Amino acid sequence: MAEHNELGKLGEELAVEFLKSDGYEILETNWRFDKAEIDIIAQKDNILAIVEVKTRSSIEFGLPQDFVKPKKIQLLVKAVNEYVEKNDLDVEIRFDIVAITKIQSKYNIEHIEEAFYYF
Repeated sequence: MAEHNELGKLGEELAVEFLKSDGYEILETNWRFDKAEIDIIAQKDNILAIVEVKTRSSIEFGLPQDFVKPKKIQLLVKAVNEYVEKNDLDVEIRFDIVAITKIQSKYNIEHIEEAFYYF
C-alpha cells in the first residue's frame, strides 16, 4: 500500500478514536453510495455528524481542511441524503472535518464542527 494511503487509513482510525472519546457513537466508516464515500458517520445526541477526515504529513502545501473541495462536498451531500432516507432518520445533519497533521512522531487532531454547509 502506498505511504499516503497508509497515512490516510491511520488518520481515519485516529479520528474514530478521537470522536469516540468525545462521546460520539460511530455508526459507519467508509460508507459508500455511487461515487461518494463518507469517511465517518457519527451520532451524538440528535446530531448526525458527517465527517471527512484529512490527514497530512506536513502543512507545507496547506492545512488538511483546505483539501476538501466543492466536488467532494457535492458527493457527500448526495451520499448523506441517501443514508438518511435509507435509514429513515430524523436528525440534524452537520458536516465536520477532522484535520490531522503529523508533527514529527506525533499527530495533531483538530475537529472542525460545521466545517461547511450544504445549501
